[in-house]
Amino acid sequence: MGDVLAGIHSTWEFDTDSVLIRFERGIRTPKLFQALGERRIPYEALSSVELAPGSRKGTVVLHALPRPGADPLVEAAAGQLRPAADPYRLVLPAERESLASYYAGELRAALGPEAGEEADRHLVAAPSAPLQFKAYDGKVSFDGKIVGFRWFWTGASSAKWKAGDQSFPVSELAGVEWSSPETTGGHLRLLRRGADGEPERVDRGEVDQDPASVVFGPGYGLVHESLPLAAAVLEAVRASEPDDRGPVDRGAGKRRAAPGDIADRIRHLGELRDSGLVTDEEFTAKKRELLAEL
Repeated sequence: MGDVLAGIHSTWEFDTDSVLIRFERGIRTPKLFQALGERRIPYEALSSVELAPGSRKGTVVLHALPRPGADPLVEAAAGQLRPAADPYRLVLPAERESLASYYAGELRAALGPEAGEEADRHLVAAPSAPLQFKAYDGKVSFDGKIVGFRWFWTGASSAKWKAGDQSFPVSELAGVEWSSPETTGGHLRLLRRGADGEPERVDRGEVDQDPASVVFGPGYGLVHESLPLAAAVLEAVRASEPDDRGPVDRGAGKRRAAPGDIADRIRHLGELRDSGLVTDEEFTAKKRELLAEL
């Protein structure tokens, strides 16, 4: 498309295979948007596009909905974000409704044949490590490979003090559970991997007693701080899982991958290499596989 659509708090720049969302840094811009800065969303990561009146009088909202499993940020949020903090909503003045309708149609036309299906891998990059934030009972850090919990004596339970500060390599994790600090019981809990590769099925009790979790509270674990970290950990966990999908059948009737899709996936793979999540050898081998799909 090659066009730009400027709205309230963000601007969407349309490319041939993706839309680049740039968020403003104004005082009225949601802090999550400011923390994200910008995000590139491949069209293959979207499931549908909607245009509806905004909650504020005199506005319309262009809303692109991601496919389940395509965006680690949305996957980690698990439906807990307020509409105003949804990075896939572009709020526009009502007088631009005709233009918004045009772009909504263009986006719908760009959706791939798998738009209605769950994505088998992340198609949108998570915020880059290193990341950190303060919870009520400890400081959480993630360097791309290890999640660290350092307990605060003013907030941590005796059980956590007894367990000591914690370090969790990504390879030992099966997922992340994020509960918004804007709700009662907000927390971040790491789901450890069992011998079968699945999340451990054990009773961890209350989060304030579980050394694999931290508790949020007023002024602690804020959405714009804790959710990006949760998304980055989730992306790293998924990237560390073995690819058991098997070889791709290139027989008759199979759709060849689009060059733009391959370029975006190689770019994402390069980001994982730069973060230390894949080795140079793994990057080279996977890049060769991706180029072979053209």
